[in-house]
Amino acid sequence: MRRTSKLLACLFAVFPLISQPIRAGESGSLPLIQFQERDGALGILLNQTEVATYVYRDELVSRPYFAHVKTPGGIQVTRNYPPRKESDATDHPGIHTGIWLSFGDLSGHDYWRLKAKTEHVRFAVKPQGEAGLGTFTVLNRYLSTDGKTSVCDELCHYQIKSVAHGYLIEMSSEFRPGANELVFGDQEEMGVGIRVATPLAVDRKQGGRILDSAARKNGKEIWGQTAEWCDYAGTIDGKWVGLTVLTGPENFRPCWCHARDYGFLAMNPFGRQAFTKEAPSRIAIKPGEVFRLRYGVVIHESAAEADYGVQAIYQEFAKAKP
Repeated sequence: MRRTSKLLACLFAVFPLISQPIRAGESGSLPLIQFQERDGALGILLNQTEVATYVYRDELVSRPYFAHVKTPGGIQVTRNYPPRKESDATDHPGIHTGIWLSFGDLSGHDYWRLKAKTEHVRFAVKPQGEAGLGTFTVLNRYLSTDGKTSVCDELCHYQIKSVAHGYLIEMSSEFRPGANELVFGDQEEMGVGIRVATPLAVDRKQGGRILDSAARKNGKEIWGQTAEWCDYAGTIDGKWVGLTVLTGPENFRPCWCHARDYGFLAMNPFGRQAFTKEAPSRIAIKPGEVFRLRYGVVIHESAAEADYGVQAIYQEFAKAKP
């Protein structure tokens, strides 16, 4: 059995010590985006400095995720994985791993809480990088809770793009049912989730703030509302840093914001009853059909909040063809 979690812990302990971070755009040219393959994980590098790790095989976490995500300047904006008792809140230790796409109810199986496994089958398109752009495509298989049958396959195309003040992780997924109908159920825990670095949590002393596309702020105003994007950010080391979750306008429905002041955010188009108390959502995909979702997560760093320009980045994301 692979010991990916232990290996990652060792690697994460070393990587912050190597090479000085290089900020995107400082030289007026696009940063070189590269990938470093290793056992069960894929390092994402900007100008030869690792800024995130895509983990696709972990004996303790049965679904893919991005861990230890950093700005181009090297400031970490997702919570440590695993969380550190001396500095982090330790709730949801194996679930809130950084950035992830998952579902609490997919044909009755719970992948969000790791009750069922999302298996990495292979890289359908190998990682490729160049100036300002990196791409890879994975084939994931969602297994039944007992692990004996396939519920659906997911072909997920990732793009890592240089944008103003940072970079964008764009994910476009196609879901294809197995032998039976595929049903996306109704829960709060569905869609793209992020867990921000502890100093960015709103409920921390001098913590961060959450802002959505309708200018609402923090969990009390934002939770249960729909939005095109939602930003979780704050100040670390004198820089305004954070993550913005973008929702594809071509998705079947707007996303409700599952926004929490303790440092968690999910953008979820499935939880109609969970968020509004209306009729339960039930999205059924028949065998032979394809269901698509697109999201983006911007990792940003700027001198001040006003410098970031999130709306312009969202408009470019919205115009892009999946």
